[in-house]
Amino acid sequence: MRAIIDSGYTTPTDIQEKAIPAALDGRDLLACAMTGSGKTAAFVLPVLQRILHLPRRVTRALVLVPTRELAAQVQTQFEQLGKHTGIRSTAIFGGVSMQAQTRAFENGTEIIVATPGRLLDHFKNRYAKLEHLEVLVFDEADRMLDMGFLPDIKRVLKHIPKPDQTLFFSATMPTQISQLAKDLLNKPVTINVERQAMPASGITQWVYPVPQDLKSGLLLKLLEEIGSVIVFTRTKHRANRLAKFLVGHGVNAERIHGDRSQGQRTEALAGFKSGKYRVLVATDIAARGIDIAALEHVINFDVPNVPEDYIHRVGRTARAERTGEALTFVSPEEESDLRDIEKAISAKIPKAKVEGFDYTQTIPKEVQQPAPKRGANEHRAPIKRETVQAKSITSPNQAKKLQPNQTRASSGFRGRSTRGGNSGK
Repeated sequence: MRAIIDSGYTTPTDIQEKAIPAALDGRDLLACAMTGSGKTAAFVLPVLQRILHLPRRVTRALVLVPTRELAAQVQTQFEQLGKHTGIRSTAIFGGVSMQAQTRAFENGTEIIVATPGRLLDHFKNRYAKLEHLEVLVFDEADRMLDMGFLPDIKRVLKHIPKPDQTLFFSATMPTQISQLAKDLLNKPVTINVERQAMPASGITQWVYPVPQDLKSGLLLKLLEEIGSVIVFTRTKHRANRLAKFLVGHGVNAERIHGDRSQGQRTEALAGFKSGKYRVLVATDIAARGIDIAALEHVINFDVPNVPEDYIHRVGRTARAERTGEALTFVSPEEESDLRDIEKAISAKIPKAKVEGFDYTQTIPKEVQQPAPKRGANEHRAPIKRETVQAKSITSPNQAKKLQPNQTRASSGFRGRSTRGGNSGK
């Protein structure tokens, strides 16, 4: 209880209120929980409680996750909420030395949070035995299937005993996930499984129609009005080029994607959280696994071509029942992807324009003035925008129309968005 209070929890979120009692009763659980809903604590707390009074120095719980970032995030929450219990946890993922991870196996760490691939690497050795395992947790199960981990998951299951309890969390519930859950779970308690995947209610969504070659200029213009922001691109190459463009125009920016080493990814995320970097440019590998408590803005520089990716991207803001804004740049060739997203979320996203930005440019100009160097956590006034289609706004909160700023930003980033190709994972 002390750790819960220390972590700032006051009242449980919806998923916590529904999942924790069932998990404490030892029931299997199938939960469809929105990104940012507080689902991590919904399984961390019951797992800690279950093994609190059991003998130590053997692994009792295994949590499978799709990415390194999510593994680190979940393990950190085990540390925070279990800091007064003496229960040890270890994150197991690739891109770093196996030596410290090997010692964790040998010393019988009580909880392992792992990506499937690196866990299978350890299972090749005699020290990696989990014969005392009691609880198996799948976190972001749909993302693991998206990334092609289903064969690895099946191999992992062959290396471990059948757990006494399985907790299955997924932000969306496609057919493959439903079938996998059916195969693994025993009379589970189901939570929100029939609910359509939707962005969290605290997220205000906007679409900015803009030609492809003016997107970076529009981003610079918006950075005059907002603080720290995660900007999502479709590919690693576009992430690299956009980060370089921003740094070249006075913005403290870093990027995170699958070609970056684990050390580089960790430093980029830590620097963004601390305020060293104001902008974090990311591919979808980071859409699940970044947990910034008070992040107010997410920008989709490229429209994701899978609606589920949109939900997870925008879920980086408005976490744990907070509020935030998700802004999506849409070029003419991306309008069909936008329509797919709107169909998936059963909502028309209102369109807006930034006052003071020249949308008539056909040839990128030199940037006359870099974006202001402001603190990453400095409070900002509302973005200066005007609605394009007021009739499409379904929220009662109408956009505010402010005076245009005199500084004109321009692009210089003319890379074309691609469907497919380098996925950034």
